[in-house]
Amino acid sequence: MNLAATYVGEKLLEQGVKLILNNPEKNIPRLIAVAEKLARDPYHREMVANVKRVLADRNGNWYRFARRLLTQTHPNVRQRLAIDFFVNSTFIGVPRQKEWAAKLGVAVPWAILMDPTEKCNLHCLGCWAGDYQRAQELDFATMDRIVTEGEKLGINFIVLSGGEPMLRRDDIVRLAEKHPDQVFHLFTNGTLIDQKFVDDMVRLGNITVALSLEGFEERTDSRRGKGVFAKVMQAMDLMRAAGAVYGVSVTYSRNNTEELGSDAFVDMLVDKGVAFGWYFTYIPIGKDVDLEMMATPAQRAWMFERIQYFRRTKPIFLVDFWNDGEASNGCIAGGRRYFHINAAGEVEPCAFVHYSTCNIKDVSLVEALQNPLFRAYQKRQPFNQNLRRPCPLIDNPEMLRDIVAESGARSTQLHDDETAAEFAAKLAPYARAWGEVADRIWAEEGKAVAVAVEGENCCQTH
Repeated sequence: MNLAATYVGEKLLEQGVKLILNNPEKNIPRLIAVAEKLARDPYHREMVANVKRVLADRNGNWYRFARRLLTQTHPNVRQRLAIDFFVNSTFIGVPRQKEWAAKLGVAVPWAILMDPTEKCNLHCLGCWAGDYQRAQELDFATMDRIVTEGEKLGINFIVLSGGEPMLRRDDIVRLAEKHPDQVFHLFTNGTLIDQKFVDDMVRLGNITVALSLEGFEERTDSRRGKGVFAKVMQAMDLMRAAGAVYGVSVTYSRNNTEELGSDAFVDMLVDKGVAFGWYFTYIPIGKDVDLEMMATPAQRAWMFERIQYFRRTKPIFLVDFWNDGEASNGCIAGGRRYFHINAAGEVEPCAFVHYSTCNIKDVSLVEALQNPLFRAYQKRQPFNQNLRRPCPLIDNPEMLRDIVAESGARSTQLHDDETAAEFAAKLAPYARAWGEVADRIWAEEGKAVAVAVEGENCCQTH
């Protein structure tokens, strides 16, 4: 298909989606029908089939979730996100990423995570970014170039973290204005969200946020500071009233796993209008590193079961990073489906893996994706045949040790007080303990079968 025909097809697709979204509740079946016709990729066809199946039950939690999201979201937000997320990022973006991956010989990711700033207005205990300098920032021109070069490769989902990205709110709004075909997703502590920013979210339609919580008020304020929980609740109220789309980011550790995995907590999120939640397990990296803060293997296994239960019963979309390794065929970092650019411009495999071999200020995005650290990552993915053990940091720390040695990567932390080999040795006992639990679960579920190893062809996976 030539470029002109492709462009016309994409514009017709946009118009069709806009028309259907004028009456979303009535047109949910039509939305599914359009998605079925769009799905060229086997992965997309499977995804659409699963969505069609779960939405068939009009009394089910997924139908209630879809209805709530489609009817309670401001029309401008609903339309812009439908175009940017489902059309641009997925149905058009993924095939384009694959085409470029074949040309480049490395993976082209689905998303880019970048930090506009290291600065933050809070000082949270155990922050993963707490050992950066807290002074570096990406200038607007660099961020704009990254987004522009990403669009060419089919990347239409930009995640912004930090530091606190809302300290650069004006530049983020400028980026969203300049790149209306992109989704800009902020991981934020939520304390700086006000009515003006919410108005910008609704006006532009392509900005979403995930607000950080540690549980209810006592847990959140004990780690993040007194009054933070109340400010997050206020931000949610502003966004719900305006019809914005927002979620939460929670980190379960030894001290709060049971609270974050409780019905009461998830019910509170639903009541506050939260659409999605990212569940992370505590990673001992950054500020105030403490292995004792890590969730125990038993807690991690329990959280996996709880997320499965919530997916069956609650009208909210939850992702359990690390435990959802089976769904993603292992680790998604190292450029496979995402990577991280910190506020100094260092290109890192993951927000939690603070090593780099290049700086985005010195290279193009294409050159960054071809760096030796990413190549070393991708030839080893998945890092374990048991996809419940996906991470090269906490589940297979010897992999990170070998990757750093092979690529010659340098540490990007302010205090480089231990080698990758020393860090791997420190994490080895946890990895063994979780491995015993995960291997038992894997075997009990009949998953202990050969898993397709990506190796050199990782750029062709999803």
